[in-house]
Amino acid sequence: MLSKLDITRNWLPRYTGMPLERFGDYILLTNFSNYVREFANQFDCDVYGEDRGMQAATNSSGLTIVNFGMGSSQAATIMDLLTAVAPKGVLFLGKCGGLKKSTEIGHFILPIAAIRGEGTSDDYFAHEVPALPSFKLHKFVSNKILEHGVDYRTGVVYTTNRRVWEHDEAFHQKLHDMTCIGIDMETATLFIVGHANEISRGALLLVSDVPVTPDGVKTEESDKRVTADWVNLHLKIGIEAMTELGQKGEKIKHFRY
Repeated sequence: MLSKLDITRNWLPRYTGMPLERFGDYILLTNFSNYVREFANQFDCDVYGEDRGMQAATNSSGLTIVNFGMGSSQAATIMDLLTAVAPKGVLFLGKCGGLKKSTEIGHFILPIAAIRGEGTSDDYFAHEVPALPSFKLHKFVSNKILEHGVDYRTGVVYTTNRRVWEHDEAFHQKLHDMTCIGIDMETATLFIVGHANEISRGALLLVSDVPVTPDGVKTEESDKRVTADWVNLHLKIGIEAMTELGQKGEKIKHFRY
């Protein structure tokens, strides 16, 4: 039987088109191809995998960005595949729906935890195991947000596999009762599979819609406005945080359980 490492070392290049030796020690993850293109334009580096399911690029400083697609199954896939290169830190730059009056479009959320409503993570740990980020990685991200003079929110996000739920009033009530600050489709999975694979991980989420309000459901037009107004800053904060983390060489993991 092939080992997990045998499989992932074959599959990571197969999914991304990028050779293993091109992956850096620090990884940015995203759901959007335009993040990868903007990264590549900024650093004048090649984009791999434009004919594959995932796209990736690495700059001259050794920072890699990967667009892994959308949803919890894809999130689990990339966090498993990254065991092939054993990254020192992974930061997810995702979008989420805001569920509180204090989370408006354009706000950033650094989740302190994620509720595992997606089901995928149950294949890795019992449901009682919390989905948590690596605190020290989030400290670097927090510092960079403040350096840019931008406010951010912390709290618990709910991760679901369900894509079309905005019409469901019972689901709205469920979210309200759980006091979640945001909702997305990947964060809990990334945290849990990162935990299973001993990968330090975090998430910086951009509030792109407020789906629990009558006029807050995301549309193509509203998403274009969010992209134009906020995506460059979102990417910039992620790049600066992970670059500084690599330059300082600080270990994120303190304990081995």
